[in-house]
Amino acid sequence: MRHLTSILLLLSCFQQVVYGQKEIVVEKGVTSYVSAQNVYVKFTTTELIKKGDTLFSQSNDAWMPALLVKDKSSTSCVCSVLRTEKPKVGDVFFARVLVDKKPEKAKDHQDGGVVVAEDGNNKPSPVVIAPTSEDKDEQQPAYKQKIKGRLSAASYSNINGADVVHRMRYTLTFQGNNLKNSRFSTDNYISFRHTVGEWSAVKGHLGDALKVYALSVKYDVDKTSSVTLGRKINNRISSMGAIDGLQYEKGLGNTSFGVIGGWRPDYTDYGFNSHLFQVGAYFGYSTGKSNKNEASTLAFVEQRNQSKTDRRFVYFQHTNTLLKNLNMFSSFEVDLYQYINNEITHTPSLTNLLVSLRYRVSKKINLSLSYDNRKNIVYYESYKNYIDQLIDDETRQGLRFGGSYRLSKIISWGFNASWRFQKSDINVSKNINTYLNFSRLPVLNATASISANLLQTNYLDSKIYGARVSKELIRGKLQSEVYFRMVDYRYKNYEYKIQQQIAGIDLSWYITHKLALYLYYEGTFDKSNDAFNRINAKVIQRF
Repeated sequence: MRHLTSILLLLSCFQQVVYGQKEIVVEKGVTSYVSAQNVYVKFTTTELIKKGDTLFSQSNDAWMPALLVKDKSSTSCVCSVLRTEKPKVGDVFFARVLVDKKPEKAKDHQDGGVVVAEDGNNKPSPVVIAPTSEDKDEQQPAYKQKIKGRLSAASYSNINGADVVHRMRYTLTFQGNNLKNSRFSTDNYISFRHTVGEWSAVKGHLGDALKVYALSVKYDVDKTSSVTLGRKINNRISSMGAIDGLQYEKGLGNTSFGVIGGWRPDYTDYGFNSHLFQVGAYFGYSTGKSNKNEASTLAFVEQRNQSKTDRRFVYFQHTNTLLKNLNMFSSFEVDLYQYINNEITHTPSLTNLLVSLRYRVSKKINLSLSYDNRKNIVYYESYKNYIDQLIDDETRQGLRFGGSYRLSKIISWGFNASWRFQKSDINVSKNINTYLNFSRLPVLNATASISANLLQTNYLDSKIYGARVSKELIRGKLQSEVYFRMVDYRYKNYEYKIQQQIAGIDLSWYITHKLALYLYYEGTFDKSNDAFNRINAKVIQRF
């Protein structure tokens, strides 16, 4: 199982905007865990969030649909991904819920702008009142600073009999928007890792230890245009990955256009490579309507290797609410240049296609259908165990169908089935995964799930059965999770079988609002080999 980077609990905030007899409540959540199939987002409460709701990310003051709520507990939502890029632990998402406006008795504060109203239980609740244009100019700067960051240190220990390996990883993430209310912003994500006792490897090749995933500075020319310099992923053309160089974007109402110029990161170690030049332009459109999320991006890109053209392609990405409860996401690339066997051709070739449909049939039933033939992902860092890495590799591509059904107030059932097929039948795989989630166990006051996964490839058949229980031991302070899985492998070419039992425990201790400690243990046991143990520890300081 993938390393459980434990639940990150932040104080969520509520923003209410008065709109006739209705008001939109915005609830903030933080990604606490990412598995092969699901994304778990932690909220202060999920009382107003319903299954089938969309969670949004915020980019340049625009709401971008990101996740679909499949199931929920009192404080957490189990979601599926609507976009190509997969969220990371610590990413922030928002639920925007339209609710009936309650009668309010307002008491003005002298600073204006925000008043406190009392409801029937005499509990204060914030209500945002839009200031006049004159007040707004006086009270709020043109650009408002928003800062968030995280500094972490983690150890990963693998123990297999007498063979012991200890790895260390240190990370810094910092996002500062409009620093000191200026036009300048920065985005940074840097990690450094090494194996204890192998410092010579770091000296020999620093690029294997030091990874710079983001390091950029942005300047807002005005409210609608910006220039970015450094390494950064552009959300409008995210599947291209990070871009080293210059990016410019200009917005015109519901439309926007941009240009990029720079280099691609090196394939071997993700470092800077001056030989991999690229240049491109893109055009984007979004409706800007709250009841219809529609956004499209069309890009033209040329990539070079030294002075020779390596790739020339068109990129297209589209998100659309086709019907009231039907959402679609699609992206594809069309190569316009090929150099094969010393011959150049310009015949268009479709590559990297992804189409995803998600339909909320009712409050109890959700369905999804997708087709994915994108290229394999290159992992420069991965802390997954063999099982989760295998399932990811064998099920990401191909046709996938899934659904969930809410059996009762606390029980829901779901499934995912995938089929990867090729004309040559060389790389075929079939997978089905099913689960039962219990949002509340009456006696234990905990959440639980049981699951089964069956995978069949040309070289391997596997069966995995598992159970998981999560419980808050000390409210707001200490969270625990235990799990157990039984695994049965059969390698077809060698008639070789392996039966394993995997058990794990995860503890999350929130020392303060911004300081947390995570401890994790997983043991893998089988009859023919020594037990394989994984022990991880992580401390995170947010600011």
